[in-house]
Amino acid sequence: MKDHSPVWEALPPPMELDGIVLTRGSDIEPVPISWLWHHWLARGKLHILAGAPGAGKTTIALGLAATLTSGGRWPDGVRCEPGNVLIWSGEDDPADTLVPRLIGMGANMDRIYFVTGSRVDDEVLPFDPARELLELSIEAQRIGDIKLLIVDPVVSAVSGDSHKNAEVRKGLQPLVNLGAELGAAVVGITHLSKGTVGRDPTERVTGSIAFSAVARIVMLAAKVRNEEGGDKRMLVRAKANIAPDDGGFEYHVEQVEARGIPTSIVTWGQAVAGNARDLLAEPEEEGTDAAGARQSAEDFLRELLICATPTKTVQAEAKEAGHSWSTVRRASDALNVLKKKGESGWYWQLPVYARKGGNLLTKKHGQVGQHEHVEQDKTAHVAQGAQLAHVLKGEEAEQLGDEEVPL
Repeated sequence: MKDHSPVWEALPPPMELDGIVLTRGSDIEPVPISWLWHHWLARGKLHILAGAPGAGKTTIALGLAATLTSGGRWPDGVRCEPGNVLIWSGEDDPADTLVPRLIGMGANMDRIYFVTGSRVDDEVLPFDPARELLELSIEAQRIGDIKLLIVDPVVSAVSGDSHKNAEVRKGLQPLVNLGAELGAAVVGITHLSKGTVGRDPTERVTGSIAFSAVARIVMLAAKVRNEEGGDKRMLVRAKANIAPDDGGFEYHVEQVEARGIPTSIVTWGQAVAGNARDLLAEPEEEGTDAAGARQSAEDFLRELLICATPTKTVQAEAKEAGHSWSTVRRASDALNVLKKKGESGWYWQLPVYARKGGNLLTKKHGQVGQHEHVEQDKTAHVAQGAQLAHVLKGEEAEQLGDEEVPL
């Protein structure tokens, strides 16, 4: 019987040719994100960890590595499964800086691998992450179980202009591919640009905006001012495409000895809520514009803080008046504003003043206030002083001199 099937049905399947590869959506099985640290470190994804100099961003990254290699607990208290870590650093020496920090934080050093060079014709040359990621991938797969890859600084992975989007995306893609191949969370460390205070946190990452765009999660490490006027450090999520994009953790950088070598470690504090812009109040002052803004904020505080004022009220009034919170905090420092915790929360008030000739002399500077003239009589001042003493439970009463009366 004659076969009447079309000729093409009898032909062997066509050879796979070079060209575009298309995959039908129904052939792709959906899978959940695989997390090392839930909502913070995702396997196979690129992360950016940025911060100003001195914020401790490298120490934070090493702290995460120490936790992972030792099967310790993440900052939220959840225990992790141990894994291997690959570290390339172009800024710090492993022997005198990185290894002591890792030891000080309890890392399992058998699970830590440093990229210290590349062998070419029996000569060890500096490793170039922008050109040798294929070779690094082969070695990493030979080691196996690499769950975290740290690149410090991440800009070294870009051989082109780090301020051009197209070149940054092209340079980062091999790093993204390496993380996907290994199933490792890639953490690229970088700096914040100067002169960017007040801008969107992701826009403050140095170089092209593509660094933040390509990364699935962007973390910022910064020092901010606490209610007591001291420094507080926080790690916050500034951007997350695959997780919540807010919240963070307080942390401390402490000095310890590791095998007799002085070094620094990171310890974690409580969780904090809020978005990155609200949580981070950079204590920077930049140029004459900032000086003028601070002077305006000082005038604002002189008018507002006649008596003890709740901190929340100060924040609300400052926002309404158009003053950034970081500028208000700097202005409060310049005025030596009292910040004390009462029964109902934190309160602010101007410091102790002396009244002479209808003007005010600051106890700190001993200069006549140029923006404040007392219209109330002394009885009103004493009444307001009593109010503050009640709110602060008399903690400032011992600081008053014979001629001084509080506002």
